[in-house]
Amino acid sequence: MCLIAFAWQVHPRWRLLLAGNRDEFHARPSAALARWNDLPIIGGRDLEAGGTWLGVTEAGRCCVVTNVRDPRDPQHGVSRGLLATDYLAGADDAPGHARKLLAAATGYRPFNLLTFDAGHGFYIGNRPTARAQPIAAGVHGLSNADFNTPWPKTRLLMERLQAWMDAGRDADFAPIFHALADERPAPDEALPDTGVGLERERWLSSAFIRGETYGTRASTIVAIGYDGSGLVIERRFGPSGHFEGESEWRWIA
Repeated sequence: MCLIAFAWQVHPRWRLLLAGNRDEFHARPSAALARWNDLPIIGGRDLEAGGTWLGVTEAGRCCVVTNVRDPRDPQHGVSRGLLATDYLAGADDAPGHARKLLAAATGYRPFNLLTFDAGHGFYIGNRPTARAQPIAAGVHGLSNADFNTPWPKTRLLMERLQAWMDAGRDADFAPIFHALADERPAPDEALPDTGVGLERERWLSSAFIRGETYGTRASTIVAIGYDGSGLVIERRFGPSGHFEGESEWRWIA
């Protein structure tokens, strides 16, 4: 994933309400949202490395991973996508998993990881050093920088998620998908400097990125209730933002 906003333990119906966009090269092969045959995971799948960028289980667990945007940091190490599958298919709860991962985190490509179980949420990152922290109840955001770094698109998506909750919504996700589809760039004075140049910073500053070879591949909403029941909705896009389909998965605890 490259843009995430989520509400943790503050919505009256949803223990976790998460919205995010996955930006990737269009040539990288991936499978649509589905229940996997070989692991107890529901999510899309990276067919190149075998992992996922976002997944859930019918036990109410969720895991999301992003990369870290820093062209000066070589992309060496184990694939980030395997972090999500290891957590979702493993036996450890979020705190136990975080403790174990810290010891091996530097061996992976630069990552940010969010893990959730029935009662805990954790953030784990490995740049500039390995670190982990429990997630407090509230609305949070994550992109290709540190946890809750206020990049313009991250801050805006958090605000729109908060507005959705303030309006008393719990099942109409159209406004959230509308927020994920926002192509407006941030003003130059608000752009971060991540070493990719001004033009690319402008292009990457919108929630939805439209491009022929690289761009937003999927917009996804996860909603998991306090009883463990939930749903995942994924909308997929091809080159130049062409809509390619929508999938939905629901389960009852």
